[in-house]
Amino acid sequence: MPLNEMNDRAREIFRLVVEGYLDSGQPVGSKALATAEGINLSPASIRSVLADLERLGLLAAPHTSAGRMPTESGLRLFVDGMMQVAEPSQAERIAIERELARPGPVEDALAKTSAMLSSLSACAGVVMVPACEPSLSQMSLVPLGNGRALAVLVGEDGAIENRVLDLPPGTDSSALEQAGNYISAQMAGRTLAEAVAAVKRELAGERASLDAAARDLVERGLAVWTEDAARRPVLIVRGQANLLDETAIEDLERVRSLIDDIERSEQVAALLASARDADSARIFIGSENKLFSLSGSSVIASPYRDREGRVIGVVGVIGPTRLNYARLVPMVDFTARSLGRSLGRFSGPG
Repeated sequence: MPLNEMNDRAREIFRLVVEGYLDSGQPVGSKALATAEGINLSPASIRSVLADLERLGLLAAPHTSAGRMPTESGLRLFVDGMMQVAEPSQAERIAIERELARPGPVEDALAKTSAMLSSLSACAGVVMVPACEPSLSQMSLVPLGNGRALAVLVGEDGAIENRVLDLPPGTDSSALEQAGNYISAQMAGRTLAEAVAAVKRELAGERASLDAAARDLVERGLAVWTEDAARRPVLIVRGQANLLDETAIEDLERVRSLIDDIERSEQVAALLASARDADSARIFIGSENKLFSLSGSSVIASPYRDREGRVIGVVGVIGPTRLNYARLVPMVDFTARSLGRSLGRFSGPG
């Protein structure tokens, strides 16, 4: 129902019911509304307005309560037309950016993002990893001491991944440089999987002009990168335990259904993928998506992009329909932008 078809009194009561429900998770009654600031109506008049809103399909009255709560249609109307978003606080922005600034493999950054969203939202945090790997640009090997070196892989999209290698005894800097130059030449323009296959072919055919120490380094690197690529996740979910809040006891079956839904990673990934083309966060409420229709849950998802503006994945939160949308929508958007900047922070000026 268009908001302009509701009079001011109905809009204000509707807003108070929705905000009260999202805040407490409980239906809102006429007595509570009568004491709200700016509402100069008797409980009887308020009940009449509530009945009208219920007939319009925007509110519902649970059989155990005399109060009202928004329907999914009511939530959609509120989110699209009435919600006043609240930008993340300075403390939240600092926490997000500090966590994403820590060095490490891309997989670690994605896992941190999912866990961080879960912690800040009290929901389940989800991150969808790009289905295809970026093409690689170069690799360098940096000695760390104590028989170890840091392998730094740089993607053509500016993303960087770090892996620590154990060095054979007596490995010198020239062997590190030779191995790094060789692998860079083989991987340019290729994905990690393609680069690994090309290097393996070169080594098997004895076509690689490498001394024994550099060859050993290359083979050690291949073992680590092949293992990493094989366990690279498509979907990272953290914080399912947050769904077991104080209201979950009253509706354990719904929570069980939601957790079961989240375990269907392919279907969750498909839902998140539908947000790839959005300019900012997309909101899926309850039965608007088939996956969470039975559990009556909502999803807020936002794409994250590389330095060129290309979408490389999606981040979001999953929780009950009574999410604090005004707070979480801008938080998910901010996290998506921060993650995109984090993945491209080593790509240099441009």
